[in-house]
Amino acid sequence: MSFHMLTRSSVIAVLLSALLFSCEKGEKIEPDFYACSFTHADSSTSHPERSSYQGLLQAMTGEGVPGVLMSVNDPVHGEWNGAEGMADLFNRYPMRPCNISRLGSTVKTFTATTIMLLQEEGKLDLDDRIAEHLSGEPIDRLANADQVTIRQCLQHSSGIPNYIASAQFQTASLNDLIRVWHPEDLLAYAYDKPADFEPGSDVRYSNTPYILLGMLIEHIEGKPFHQVFEEKLFGPLGLSSMRFAATDNVPDGIVRGYVDFYSNLNVIESTYYSGWDYFTADGGLIGNPHDLGSFLRALAGGQVINAASLAEMTTWRAPSETDDAFFPIQYGLGIFRMETPWGEAWFHSGDAIGYYACMAYFPTQGTSITWAVNGNYGLIDEATQTRTAMERIFGTVLP
Repeated sequence: MSFHMLTRSSVIAVLLSALLFSCEKGEKIEPDFYACSFTHADSSTSHPERSSYQGLLQAMTGEGVPGVLMSVNDPVHGEWNGAEGMADLFNRYPMRPCNISRLGSTVKTFTATTIMLLQEEGKLDLDDRIAEHLSGEPIDRLANADQVTIRQCLQHSSGIPNYIASAQFQTASLNDLIRVWHPEDLLAYAYDKPADFEPGSDVRYSNTPYILLGMLIEHIEGKPFHQVFEEKLFGPLGLSSMRFAATDNVPDGIVRGYVDFYSNLNVIESTYYSGWDYFTADGGLIGNPHDLGSFLRALAGGQVINAASLAEMTTWRAPSETDDAFFPIQYGLGIFRMETPWGEAWFHSGDAIGYYACMAYFPTQGTSITWAVNGNYGLIDEATQTRTAMERIFGTVLP
């Protein structure tokens, strides 16, 4: 489940009318643009489940998904990385397992992990009010911002309204689909809006507090938050594909994105339509599923933060409002717990316009499953991010 789905129907409604004016033929791109390779020894071609896993990806693309990347790692068989479909429909270039894609809100787990590291370094305390570190309009004009703690921002229990839910924001996005937004531009659409609830009284997904958390990291470290990610996470963990849109909005090698707004698989390219999360810590991450899985396993295995920090991150809280169409969900700090027929999974997912990614770790089995697709909305979502889609993925991989 991508938590951007909470407001997706309204996003689609305001974008539909613009599509007739925004459709363009694809751009000519040379094949070397998508050239890539893994920096680790890849044994996917000898993996005992390779045929089963590749068949899963073929089933997804057979249902209209433009292209899919997947990485599976379990303690018995090791890692498998695969791809199916097209990285670029116009130029007819196939997807490769090492290709990079937009990973959307999966970045929130990286944001939360960085905050945990700063607490371990003694630079903040999760129970500090965020207003002890930040000031100005974001604190003065966001409901609850003067009261909420860093922990409440991380766990979506702040009650601060979600800027993406603003009809005014969606209309502004429609009027300039390729606009590049900055944090202050986005926060303005949550200013002076009523709080969703009293701080700490419930949990509800909101992107806005994660913009504040990115600003907090920058305030404490004195440098862009994505540089802090590079220094504390990407570099030390060897996540060579990971980068942030702030450093290059549409970097070399990124697969093209596509949307199925009309639910008929007549997709429209949207590679340049995700400019609202390039500079904020609620989205904007770019990379491949291999590195996404490596990060999640390292986090779960205690290789990134200490045991006390991990225990805090995985202290779960159930929301008062549930989604009966999806697995039961509980909120941790920048990560979620999902109850499945195969046991619990720690996970986060994310959307950008034309992209979807999900990372899931099953602690009982010690297995990670991460995937990214270069398409979303409409019929594409049914094959990639619904409960039925995930049951097919988990059922193929897990015993």
